[in-house]
Amino acid sequence: MTDKRYESLKIENIVASGVIADSIDLVELSNKVKNCELNKKRFPGAVYRIDEPRITSLIFSTGKIVLTGLRSNKALTDGLAIIIKSLNEAGFETLKVPKVAITNMVCSYDLGKYINLNKVVVTLDLENIEYEPEQFPGLVYRIKDPKIVVLIFSSGKLILTGGKNLEAVKKGLDVLEQKLESIL
Repeated sequence: MTDKRYESLKIENIVASGVIADSIDLVELSNKVKNCELNKKRFPGAVYRIDEPRITSLIFSTGKIVLTGLRSNKALTDGLAIIIKSLNEAGFETLKVPKVAITNMVCSYDLGKYINLNKVVVTLDLENIEYEPEQFPGLVYRIKDPKIVVLIFSSGKLILTGGKNLEAVKKGLDVLEQKLESIL
C-alpha cells in the first residue's frame, strides 16, 4: 500500500475459513488445548483464541475452521501455523496442507472530503443503493464488479467489505471514486 492514493486505506478485519482436519473431537480439544473453550449449549464449535497474532478461531467437529480478527496475510499464515501446531501437539491429526483462504476483508478509507449523501442517492444507480438516514447514518452502496459493499458516511469516511484480497478492495474503491467524481 505504498501508493499515495491508498494511504488512508486500512485493513480492519480479515475473515478466513476452510478445512484443517477430517474431523475433530471438540470435547477432547477443549480439554487438551489451552485457551480453547467449548459450550455446546451456546455454540456448536470450539472457540480457540491466540494472543500473537491476536486471532479468534472457531473450530468445528467436521474439521472446518473460521478465523477472525486477522489484520494481514502474514497474521493468517502465522496464526494458522500456531493453531495447527497446538492441535498436533495435543494429539490431533490435521491435514498436511490446510485448505484455508480469505473469505472477507473489512477495510476503512477516508476520502478526505464531505459527501452530500442525498446528492449521491439522486445521482447514482438506485438499485445498488440503500439509504435510510432515520435508520442508519450511512449510505450502503453495492458494487457489482468487484463484488464490494461500501458504507459511505457524510464525513467522507468509508467502510469497504466483501473483498477477498486488497486488490479487489482497491478496485472497488477506484470504481466508487470514479462514480463519485462528478458529484463531489
